[in-house]
Amino acid sequence: MERQDAAEGIISQEVGAVGSDPARVEGNGCAACHVLFTLVDRMGLSEADAADLLSEVLTAKPALNDRFIEMVEGIHMKQRMAGVAFAIKTRKAKDRYIDSQFKNALDELLSDSAQFGTEIAMRKLVMAQVALQIAQNLGIDYHATTEELYYYMRKNEDRTHEDLMKLIGSMIGRAKK
Repeated sequence: MERQDAAEGIISQEVGAVGSDPARVEGNGCAACHVLFTLVDRMGLSEADAADLLSEVLTAKPALNDRFIEMVEGIHMKQRMAGVAFAIKTRKAKDRYIDSQFKNALDELLSDSAQFGTEIAMRKLVMAQVALQIAQNLGIDYHATTEELYYYMRKNEDRTHEDLMKLIGSMIGRAKK
């Protein structure tokens, strides 16, 4: 519990600091990742442990969760037009970037599947699809959409987990046929 209290203090402090001074999130960085890596640095945690702890704290503290989402929305939806930097690149530069991201994504999914199991890789794919669909339908930033989706899922944890596991089980079952 002491670790969770320490994390809550760091998260609350950083959410407030970023809300007051968005320049704390360097460059075009992700506001949510900034808070995550602040936990990593200040508490000496691995990225995975910090992500779990961040999720635990935000689930346990709905008011802080709301502040966190407001901070992410403020930076990713209201202050930035992140696509502009990509749009002004040459076609060749765009293609190199997309090729690199494509290969990295495939390698990451294969690694996740080998390291954590097919269900985890499938969950990641399903979550990405849901977040992408929401982002496209609302016309908002994907990063912000992902945070909104996780916010919703934390509020409806039992039902969303059950729905996800049912879908993944069905998909894996069909693939085996």
